Amino acid sequence: MIIELPNSQATQALGRSLGEQLPTGSVLLLKGDLGSGKTTLVQGLGAGLGVEDIDSPTFTLINEYTKGRVPLYHIDLYRLSAAETNGLYLETYWEGIEVEPGIVAIEWSERLTHLPPEPIELALSYSTRGRRADLKIPTSLDLELGI
Repeated sequence: MIIELPNSQATQALGRSLGEQLPTGSVLLLKGDLGSGKTTLVQGLGAGLGVEDIDSPTFTLINEYTKGRVPLYHIDLYRLSAAETNGLYLETYWEGIEVEPGIVAIEWSERLTHLPPEPIELALSYSTRGRRADLKIPTSLDLELGI
């Protein structure tokens, strides 16, 4: 599904809609160039989950927000190679091992070597009208985005 996002408010609204509807255990794989809106979308996702003050985890790699409807695990793989992601054991987040099950949002997900089952894939790109989201939702999820 292609969604035109004319501004950052539309990007946040898409994230908010996802945050309000995604079930626990959902994994959102985010792709896009620098500045394409990945963190903005996760800020909206957090708002939909009742989490405020979402920051980019570029330097911390993983930010855990446990005060919302369900936990949000925000992962940024920008600084890592594909080989380096193996040592993070990120599957512990989407399998709920050692952490409370929640929603996982992974920026620069193309650097993952092990993919979760049935992820939601969202690629953000620039367009003549602002930005464009190419959203792929597994058939097992029934979402009404309403944007």
